[in-house]
Amino acid sequence: MLLYHVWVGPNGPSLLTSWALEPWQLVPAALLAFLYGKRTRTLRLRGTPVPGWRRFVFWTGFALVLIALVSPIDAFASEFFFMHMLQHVLIGDLAPLCFVVGLTGPVLQPLLRFHWVNNLRFLTHPAVALPLWAYNLVLWHIPFMYQAALHNPSVHAFEHICFFAYGALMWSPVVETLPGPEWFGTGFKLGYIALVRLFETAFGNVFLWSGTVFYPYYIQADPRWGITPLHDQALAGTVMMIEGSLVTLAALAWLFLRLAAEGELRQELLERGLDPRAVRRAVRYGRASASWGVEGEGGNREVPPNEILVRR
Repeated sequence: MLLYHVWVGPNGPSLLTSWALEPWQLVPAALLAFLYGKRTRTLRLRGTPVPGWRRFVFWTGFALVLIALVSPIDAFASEFFFMHMLQHVLIGDLAPLCFVVGLTGPVLQPLLRFHWVNNLRFLTHPAVALPLWAYNLVLWHIPFMYQAALHNPSVHAFEHICFFAYGALMWSPVVETLPGPEWFGTGFKLGYIALVRLFETAFGNVFLWSGTVFYPYYIQADPRWGITPLHDQALAGTVMMIEGSLVTLAALAWLFLRLAAEGELRQELLERGLDPRAVRRAVRYGRASASWGVEGEGGNREVPPNEILVRR
């Protein structure tokens, strides 16, 4: 019977019938996708294509946005806080990560020609991006703000745009589509990810263990499927922490592997007598090879030790 109500839902949302289009929320995502597709096509015609794996990750992010906004997740989010939380981690964490990974310097080049865009690059500094992300997360979960988003479609759309934008800012220092501060190497990135997830875990625990319902919107006289408001709230905290844990494990594994590779490369370059400053920059920005080489369009080419090149 439960499966019947989930799939068919005669008295509420269902997996079969609750598919919808939200123009206010889909238009920004569609515009980003259009511009990305146009730019990657231009680069491909010029002979400098964006790597296939980056394009795949970008379009995966776009698919996650569609799943969050068009699928029954959106309909169920109006009845259950934990489904709304699932929607938010898709829009505010996973999709932005995929979008940022899919970008490259050449993709962003047309935007960077505008001075005002270049002036905004300070927002991707780790000391700026992390506090902004945390502030945005807390702000939209204040009961007044959260309830306003639930009752007003325009505010709801703006909330989702903010989650996506600040999520992209949060991931930018880690992915580094454009070069970040020299001091913010892989070791600091590990600490940065740990801080992000520590904050998110603490936030999730507030929902998991609180004995007070924060959002009256989800209080129902006859709880669907027997899920009480407090149980719903605890499930929302669980969703936040599980998603955060899985993403953190993947990110930490990638960073630890990168840290090990950087250590080996640094040692080999130093043993070959290269200037420590040049080695530090070469390893930091991933532009040196372990065989006197420099990463370029034509592969690695040999250069003298005193002419090691570092591309920003």
